[in-house]
Amino acid sequence: MRHFGHIAPEIRKKLFHQEPGEFTADSPAVLLSAALGATLYSPATRPRLAQDILKQAGRGVVSMVLCLEDSIDDAEVEGAEANLVTQFAALAEAHAGPDRPPAGLPLLFIRVRRPAQITDLVRRLGPSVSLLSGFVLPKFTEERGVPFLEALTAAELTSGRRLFAMPVLESPELLHLESRADTLAGISRTVEKYRDRVLALRLGVTDFCSAYGLRRPPDMTAYDVHIVASVIADVVNMLGRADGTGFTVTGPVWEYFRHQERMFKPQLRASPFLGRAEELRTALIEHDMDGLLREIALDRANGLLGKTCIHPSHVLPVHAMSVVSHEEFSDAQDILRPERDGGGVLRSSYTNKMNEVKPHRAWAVRTLLRAQVFGVAHGDVGFVELLAAGLPAS
Repeated sequence: MRHFGHIAPEIRKKLFHQEPGEFTADSPAVLLSAALGATLYSPATRPRLAQDILKQAGRGVVSMVLCLEDSIDDAEVEGAEANLVTQFAALAEAHAGPDRPPAGLPLLFIRVRRPAQITDLVRRLGPSVSLLSGFVLPKFTEERGVPFLEALTAAELTSGRRLFAMPVLESPELLHLESRADTLAGISRTVEKYRDRVLALRLGVTDFCSAYGLRRPPDMTAYDVHIVASVIADVVNMLGRADGTGFTVTGPVWEYFRHQERMFKPQLRASPFLGRAEELRTALIEHDMDGLLREIALDRANGLLGKTCIHPSHVLPVHAMSVVSHEEFSDAQDILRPERDGGGVLRSSYTNKMNEVKPHRAWAVRTLLRAQVFGVAHGDVGFVELLAAGLPAS
């Protein structure tokens, strides 16, 4: 699979200076963690789940979570588990058949409620477990997380399949100031112990807001809710470091996908769209996507990569905003040239900024990893062109 693989090759050549690279479920973890992109959640109760997965793969989705937790009613869990077994068998048949989907299958994860579900589902999936990349672990703390990770380890041994964990950081202990430091320290100890199995850490901002009876409106981002922004900052501070001890931390979910009455002006400037796609800007604003785009930009500025998504319309904006610009790519390459190992300062190739080699090295490494999976745009291509090219034909 590859990002923007659903776009015709001739169009990709016009968009990309360096096209997104291919990867599989068996690629190195460091590559997969950067490649997650927009991780689309779907309730595990959907009766046509296999067809939904194939359809979304054809539209550019590369990672999905099939949810047995908050997205379904408590009374639906048993039926949802049985549905997953049936749907995975159907996917395995489609994936191996003569009409194998050209886009391949996304990375598939199951969000469970209890540790015992991990070993039970792996057993019940049988051979179709080969399509599973891992599990999403809810309300993760040291105390609750260890049993999940032990179950994951046991499931790996019995299945012979590499399985990743994606813990969700959403517990009240993490939000509350008096317990946050201890909770973060415990989470850090746990994920470090199981580092080889932890693909990424996900933020459950909806649960954070719930603890205080809050819900951010569509014209505000998670970073405008200061109590939430403070938790994000502390999580990145302890768990997202670039010194080799950190993990990929993904951005919070964006809840909106239809027009809401807005109090504030749109957040998308008109100038990037002038003479190019003014109607696209109007459509984005009408569907509250301007707030999503701003939050994606703030995610990256705050050290997050990828995003939890609950609607297919959110996938393309996340991926378009994840593509490395030609300017970023040029700066990263300049910083990492072997002759620059000793440090120093140089003017950027675009002659508009200072590149200080040692302080910017970690940024450059991360940028080139992102370039490997999301590609590098041509110098005259921005997110507007990437969004327009990825939209389905009307």
